[in-house]
Amino acid sequence: MDGFSSAGMDAIWPEHDTATGAIPGASDSAISMSDDATFDYVIVGAGSAGCVLAQRLSARSRNRVLLLEAGGSDRRFWIRVPIGYGRTYNDPRVNWMYETEPDPGLNDVRSFWPRGKVLGGSGSINAMVYVRGQPVDYDDWASSAGPGWSWPEVRPVFEALENRADGGAGTLRVTDMSANAHPLCRAYIQACEALGYRYTPDFNGAQPEGVGIYPVTTRNGLRESTAGAHLRPALTRPNLLLRLAAQVRCVEFEGQRARGVAYLWHGRLQRARATRAVILSAGSINSPQLLQLSGIGDPALLGRFGIPVRKNLAAVGCNLQDHLGINYIYRSRVATLNNALHPLRGKIRAGLQYLLARTGPLSMSVNQGGGFIRSRPLLAAPDMQLYFNPASYTGTRTRTRRLMNPDPFPGFLLSFNSCRPTSRGQLAIRSTDPDVAPAIWPNYLTTQRDLDDVVIGARLLRRIAASEPLAALIDRELQPGAVVQSDEGLLEDFRRRAGSVFHPVGTCAMGVDPARAVVDARLRVHGIAALRVVDASVFPSITSGNTNAPVVMVAERAAAMILQDEAFE
Repeated sequence: MDGFSSAGMDAIWPEHDTATGAIPGASDSAISMSDDATFDYVIVGAGSAGCVLAQRLSARSRNRVLLLEAGGSDRRFWIRVPIGYGRTYNDPRVNWMYETEPDPGLNDVRSFWPRGKVLGGSGSINAMVYVRGQPVDYDDWASSAGPGWSWPEVRPVFEALENRADGGAGTLRVTDMSANAHPLCRAYIQACEALGYRYTPDFNGAQPEGVGIYPVTTRNGLRESTAGAHLRPALTRPNLLLRLAAQVRCVEFEGQRARGVAYLWHGRLQRARATRAVILSAGSINSPQLLQLSGIGDPALLGRFGIPVRKNLAAVGCNLQDHLGINYIYRSRVATLNNALHPLRGKIRAGLQYLLARTGPLSMSVNQGGGFIRSRPLLAAPDMQLYFNPASYTGTRTRTRRLMNPDPFPGFLLSFNSCRPTSRGQLAIRSTDPDVAPAIWPNYLTTQRDLDDVVIGARLLRRIAASEPLAALIDRELQPGAVVQSDEGLLEDFRRRAGSVFHPVGTCAMGVDPARAVVDARLRVHGIAALRVVDASVFPSITSGNTNAPVVMVAERAAAMILQDEAFE
C-alpha cells in the first residue's frame, strides 16, 4: 500500500541476478552449455505450469530439462507479501501489462490484462484464490477434448497436489483463511444465507457450491507459487537448468517435428535442442503468439507477415474466453479495512504486524469472501461467482485494478462475474517481431446470454446488499448509486465500469478436430511431433472460478502423460 516502504526487505528476500539468470543452487556449471545445447525437454515459460513440469520431468534423473523464463526473479517484497499484488499489477518489471483492442462490448475501451513476466508467472502476481472449479466444468472438457479430463479423472490430481492443514500431502500449500477474515465477511455470509444460499466451509471440498471464505495459496504468511513450492527445491538437481531473462523467439523444426527453440539471452541469439519435446507453457497470450511466429496458425494471418506455414491450424489464438466482472461499492457504517490501511499510522501498524508475525491485513488477499451460486433455482450448476472485499477503491481506476490505496472512509465492495461466459474472442500477431504484443480482441458481451447475465448478476448483488445483517451496516451505495435502476441502466453501467477478472484461457484449446482445436487430449499440437502446450490456453472452456488451480492440475496431468509416453518410446 502507498506509504508502506519495503526498504531493508532485500535482506529477507534477496533478488536473483536477473541479468545473468543465476539462481541459488543452480548454475550453468550444472549442465554444460553451448550455443547449441541439447536437452530432452525444453520448457518455455516458468509460470504456474512450467515450474510444475520442470520439477516433475527432472525428477527422472535421465531427463535433461531446460526451463526458459522471459522475466526475472520473484524474490521481490511486493510479490512475496500477499496483499502486494495491488502493486505488481502495474509493474512492468514483473508484468507483461497487455492491453486489448478497443472492445465494442465495453464502449470501445481497452481492457488492461496483467500477465506475469517473472519466475512463477501469473501465479506470482495474482490474488492467490485457490478454487478447483465445478465438477461440470471438467465433464464438459472430457466431452469436447477427449478422455482424461472428466471430473472423476482430475479430482484425484487436485487432491494429490494440494497441501492443506486438514489433509493432503501435496506440494502446493492451500491455506484456509476463515479464522482471519475481516468481521464484515460474516455479515456478508449471513446475508447470503438469508436469501437461501448455503454456507460452504470449503470451496474445494464435498460442497463446492455456496458462499464462504476463499482459500489462498500462502504459506506462513508468504505468497506460495509453483516457483517456490515446486521449482526451487528441484533446482539443486544437476539435470535441471533454469535461465531467466531468456526471451524465446520461435520454435525450430525439422520437417513436422519440433527440434528446439531460438531464444535471446545476454543479447545473443542462442539455440536449445530438444530430443523428446518442446513444451510451451508461456500462457494464454504468449503460447499462441509463439505458435503463430513459428508458422503454426491460420495461413491467411501468417501470409500477411510472410511467415512460411508449418502447419495449418486456424484455431491458434481463437476460442479466447475470460471472466468479466464489476464492483458495487458501498459506504459502511462500521470500520472496514479502509480504516486499517488508509491512514499512515494504520499502514505502519499493519506493516509491523506483518514483519513481526506474518499476520494481519498484509498476509491476506483482499478478496476474502465470495461464492459460487445459482442465480435461478432450476439451473444445473452455479452460474455466478461472487466476491466480497472488506475494502473499497473509489479513487482507483477500476479497469486496471490498480489497488494502490483504499478510500479514506469505511467502505466495502461486492462483485460478480458470470462463471462460464459464452462470448469468444481471439488474438493474433501484429508483427514478426516477438517483442511486439499481439492484438487481443476479447469480444465481451457478444451473446444474449452474457448480456442477460449482466442484469441478473447486478440485481443479485443488490439483493445481497439489501439482506440483513449486511443491510444494517450500509450507509449508501456509492457505485453505481441508487439512481441506476433499470435493466438498461444496469447494462450501461456494466459496459462503462466492468473489467477483466484476469482469467484469459482457451487460445490453444484441446479438442479432437484440428480444424477447431490446437492440441489433442494429451496436449500434443495437432500434426506436429514433439510439440506440446501446457497452460491455461489449452482449456476448451473456462472453468467456474479462478484459473490458477486448474492450471496447476493441467500441468500435473500433463507431466504424468509425458512420462507415461516416455515408456513407449
